[in-house]
Amino acid sequence: MSPTRLSTVVLDARDAHELAGFYVRLLGYMIRAEEPDWVLIGPPDGGTGLSFQTEPEYVPPVWPTRTPGDQQMMLHLDIQVDDLAGEAERAVALGATLHDHQPQHDVRVLLDPSGHPFCLWWEERGV
Repeated sequence: MSPTRLSTVVLDARDAHELAGFYVRLLGYMIRAEEPDWVLIGPPDGGTGLSFQTEPEYVPPVWPTRTPGDQQMMLHLDIQVDDLAGEAERAVALGATLHDHQPQHDVRVLLDPSGHPFCLWWEERGV
């Protein structure tokens, strides 16, 4: 067993508190710690969290990359749901934007309020 463990993934944003609030509402997480330019959220029962850091020079990624030199997506969050259409609607109501590029029928690509792509997906049973 390794003596190390992943504790959080950090996303840059123009406003860490605004983006943390979006994911708290979307995922049902709670705020675990916060500073003026940083917020850590996580599941109420423990586990790996998400952190957000204010970066004044933040540039949203472009996905799929269209032009050489675009800020590329370096990672994205995959969020499993039971009701793909319903959860996509809820995410939009919370401040996400449905992306115009939808590569799979069982995934909805959205952009969070800072422009990070994230995917809602559901597992097809009996396929």
